[in-house]
Amino acid sequence: MANRSLRGMRIGSNSLETEEGVEFAPRLQAHYDCPNGHTIILPFSTEADVPFVWECRCGEQALLRDATQPEPKAGKPVRTHWDMLLERRTMKELEELFEERLDLLRAGKLRRSA
Repeated sequence: MANRSLRGMRIGSNSLETEEGVEFAPRLQAHYDCPNGHTIILPFSTEADVPFVWECRCGEQALLRDATQPEPKAGKPVRTHWDMLLERRTMKELEELFEERLDLLRAGKLRRSA
């Protein structure tokens, strides 16, 4: 019985669904221009928020046609180890600690680390 149910069909090769009655979502085409001369055309839903900038295949930032360059986001400056150290100690305290460690190193009470 199982042999008869699949007779004449190749498994996975053909779909039994049709596109009758299927209504596709409305779309728009966004055109992006790259500084290197490339043009990118992407379909978006009419309900979607279209980004002003898209990354081109060459790595540059392509700008949406007829759009202005967006303002760069103000980010926090990167805090380095030195910045965090200066938040905890003053320069005078750091100099005193440095002298103490040098004295211990010169006296042979500390080993040099690689």
